[in-house]
Amino acid sequence: MEILVIGIGAGDPDHLTLQAAKAIERADVFFVLDKGEVKQELVDLREEILRRHATQYRVVVGRDPERDRSSEAYVESVDDWRRRRADVCAGLIATELGADQVGAFLVWGDPSLYDSTLAILDDIQDRGELTFSVDVIPGISSVSALAARHRVGLNQVGRPIQITTGRRLAKSWPDDVDDVVVMLDAQTAFTAHTDQDAEIYWGAYLGTPDEILVAGKLAEVSEQITEVRADARKRKGWIMDTYLLRRNRH
Repeated sequence: MEILVIGIGAGDPDHLTLQAAKAIERADVFFVLDKGEVKQELVDLREEILRRHATQYRVVVGRDPERDRSSEAYVESVDDWRRRRADVCAGLIATELGADQVGAFLVWGDPSLYDSTLAILDDIQDRGELTFSVDVIPGISSVSALAARHRVGLNQVGRPIQITTGRRLAKSWPDDVDDVVVMLDAQTAFTAHTDQDAEIYWGAYLGTPDEILVAGKLAEVSEQITEVRADARKRKGWIMDTYLLRRNRH
């Protein structure tokens, strides 16, 4: 058995690379974990990608386990959630994929960046009950899409960048870093920072028809982003956004 982990981009069907398109064409079975959320646009995008590039295939759906988001033991709760996801995926692979077939997981953005699929497959392999190879096809991440849409580089000359989460940013701006890319920020952590001269490049629903972009001095656009984000989330029922915070040393 072979499992393909395919990055499908941030939201535009044209984000798909030629390598990813060829991988999709090879797959016999596509595994999907149903989150039970109202995100029909994302379902439609997957279906559009499969219509364009898949040939003879089946889609197998498993129920994504609920995650405890109230626990203060964040790492432990994520580890528990991943183990339960691995249980579901192992069952699907064992029952739905033949020994000579190719299975695939379609991953938003890039599989290497804040996605659990690779860790889940490692867990399944470590159990020793299933034998399969894994091939990873990179994708266009929301980070890359954000920088492209704002027409900016992610780093300044001779300076590092850091990719982090809203949870981490809320504690402090990383030491000795002027450029911070923030993902998974449900609490708009940028509003709490005192460096109001920093610039922010924010984007939501990147690559989709509902894409929203806002950029400027944090002091000038922070409130606007907060309001736009809240309105969009209320209207659509969900939001996926990311942003770059930049301190200018010039």
